[in-house]
Amino acid sequence: MRNDWPYPMFSKYQKHLRENAGEYFKRKRFAVSKKYNFILASRDDWHQNIILPEVVQYIEEQKQFAQSQKRAYPLHRYIHHGLSSQAMVFNLLGPLVVRNHLSPLVNLLQKRGVEIDSGKVNGVFEYEDREVFLENQAQPTSIDFALLSHAGNPIALVESKLVEQRFGGCSVLERGDCDGRNPAKDHSLCYLHEIGRRYWEVLEKHGFLIGKMKDSPTCVLGTFYQYFREVLFALEKGTPFILLIDERNPAFSVLHGERERGFIPFLETLLPATAKPRVSTVSIQEIVRSIEKHRAHKDWIYEFADKYGVK
Repeated sequence: MRNDWPYPMFSKYQKHLRENAGEYFKRKRFAVSKKYNFILASRDDWHQNIILPEVVQYIEEQKQFAQSQKRAYPLHRYIHHGLSSQAMVFNLLGPLVVRNHLSPLVNLLQKRGVEIDSGKVNGVFEYEDREVFLENQAQPTSIDFALLSHAGNPIALVESKLVEQRFGGCSVLERGDCDGRNPAKDHSLCYLHEIGRRYWEVLEKHGFLIGKMKDSPTCVLGTFYQYFREVLFALEKGTPFILLIDERNPAFSVLHGERERGFIPFLETLLPATAKPRVSTVSIQEIVRSIEKHRAHKDWIYEFADKYGVK
């Protein structure tokens, strides 16, 4: 890479967060991996990656409820990783849920132009609905966090990213069962369409299959499968889609002068005009600043800032 490249490097950002997580675990005297000091020694130690015991209790209760419904609660494989985005969102939004005080998040989103009705709202993690894309026999689309109305309907869906450097791609392409051609004009080119998934049908329904997405020789979903699947999920649910990012992560958004680079400004160019108002981005830092204004969260928000090096 050229020495005069004007944008910050992802590797430096990742190194900073790894060092910060390692120091945090060291101060806590938690046992860590022999190879990586920013990963706890065992996945069974995941609760040490969660700041508040009441949030740990909440997660355990959700796991037990899921088991009673004969389904698994989707804790990520690396929930014990110091840079786990799932652990981060549990730490950031979990206290708001268990204390029934979601106003720091709701107020911030409203100020950012996200249309959320004032009133009593609830929050849940790992929100899914298999019927949206007919995923009954597959891993369903799951959104990290959902704000729900008093009646239990989703009113905003939040997907979180921390140190990731991309969105998840299409596993069919990744395992070598697809040549990557664009199915926009011929949906039968897509294996997932042929087995009954509604992704291309919903893309067409919401006006995505025009311009770049239609004319590209390669399938845009191959690389950005997770992003479009979640945006479409929110559109089908009639809710805003919020991408929660660390503003220090240059993979998603970075500014040099008046020029913005990263996945977010690029992917916005692929959204139809009708979808753009329904898709927003908010940063971890913005939510931290909003929470810091409330005395009810003084007992943990500064530890969160310390854990993730948020200024």
